[in-house]
Amino acid sequence: MTPLEVPAPTIARLALYLRCLRACRREGVRTISSAGIGARTGISSGQIRKDLSYFGEFGRPGIGYAVDALLEHLSAIMGLNRPHTVVLVGAGNLGRALLGYPGFEESGFRIAAVFDNDPAKIGRSTVGRKILDMATLAEANKEIGAEFGMIATPASAAQEVADALVEAGVRGILNFAPAHLTVPETVTARNVDLTREIEVLCYFVGP
Repeated sequence: MTPLEVPAPTIARLALYLRCLRACRREGVRTISSAGIGARTGISSGQIRKDLSYFGEFGRPGIGYAVDALLEHLSAIMGLNRPHTVVLVGAGNLGRALLGYPGFEESGFRIAAVFDNDPAKIGRSTVGRKILDMATLAEANKEIGAEFGMIATPASAAQEVADALVEAGVRGILNFAPAHLTVPETVTARNVDLTREIEVLCYFVGP
């Protein structure tokens, strides 16, 4: 089954199952049922079985899933069975926070370089990395070989940065700027709008 044939919500839930399985492995849990995964993720056991059925049969009736085996299978399905290199554009407060976040490394994503267009920042170091000139992105990525790019710039610069990442050969973009991006069909962009999320949360909390 090709990625386009699997519903996008299923792929998003696979990432939750991976997080659950990693936690199980750290805790020494060797087998887990769909109900057990559901208790940890808040997803129904029926939905979990349906999601996994897109990719084959993994569990054993009455026993459940072998944690290590399912973790290996899902990692391969998600393309996480090998390390990935990332470039970050934007060395402001958010960019520094992303550089210092340990979860990326734990999942196999290494932020290899950070870029900015501010002359006051270029050449300085932040979180152990030298800030490179945004104008050198395409040339630098010939050596870095990053498949992924993160955008942590103001919204007004996000599209220009996305265009530069595409030109540099990046095929996946994680955008933290509150702006809609237009990218080629060969490139996947996902948006993380922190302000929007807290505004939605505000609605549910109530006036």
